[in-house]
Amino acid sequence: MELLQLQYFRTVAKLEHMTKAAQQLHIAQPALSKTIARLEENIGVPLFDRNGRSIRLNAFGKAFLVKVDAALTLLEEGRKEAVELAGLEHGSIHLATSTLDRLSDPLAAFLNLHPKVNFRITQASTEEMTHLLESGDVDIGFTALPIEGAEFDAATVLNEDVYLAVPPGHRLAELQSVPLHEVANDPFIGYKEGLLFQPMNDAFLKKAGISPHFVCRVDEPSAIANLVRAGLGVALVGGCGRDVGVQLPLLRIEEPICQRNFQVVWHKKRYLSIAARKLRDYIIQYYADSTQEV
Repeated sequence: MELLQLQYFRTVAKLEHMTKAAQQLHIAQPALSKTIARLEENIGVPLFDRNGRSIRLNAFGKAFLVKVDAALTLLEEGRKEAVELAGLEHGSIHLATSTLDRLSDPLAAFLNLHPKVNFRITQASTEEMTHLLESGDVDIGFTALPIEGAEFDAATVLNEDVYLAVPPGHRLAELQSVPLHEVANDPFIGYKEGLLFQPMNDAFLKKAGISPHFVCRVDEPSAIANLVRAGLGVALVGGCGRDVGVQLPLLRIEEPICQRNFQVVWHKKRYLSIAARKLRDYIIQYYADSTQEV
């Protein structure tokens, strides 16, 4: 049984599609099929049920996949530990985040201190981030939406109020704060469903008893600002308008409490390199120092 066979098997098992697996692995499909067949011959049982071109992981394959996942994860962690002997300055970090805006300053400061650290950054939804942390494909996550699960640890680093943005000349534009229900009948501008902060904004609206009428859903913060500024509707934005980056009347929301709690998240049982641990601790300390300065 060879390591390459196990890596190929895991990919085929997760995709349950030989052609897609071959494309992802960058090998010819016949060669992949032969590799999987040799693995099954070595083990002594079929790992897939085959019906024409269709393949499905069977009971033997499912049991084997659990062990293969564990073995390959341990080997990858061993590789990381070995590489780590070179020290922090040559380490690597894979970070997943739902937004880059709140991370740009601490990342810049960290890279200024450790310019040789190798970074990979993936922008991901909360669901995607959960899977990436579970699989060990990323080291740490940064998110405003809580990631559920006893296998995760998290540290809240930034509490940020969410504001109501209204067009210039809006009937509420001269106020400092309002309860959110005051705009229950206004048209809303929002993100596309599931994108960025929209699930959290939807929860705030629900708490206020609002079934919003969205006149437009976008995928860019700047588009929200432009549409609100044009008078098409109102919107929820975070961080005193940092979401949208354009000056607009911003009203503090009196009720319900609308706040985002940004967290650094990591998997309790996954190996974290020195570089990843240093970055995690640096982000936590960075925001702690920022709060004290305020």
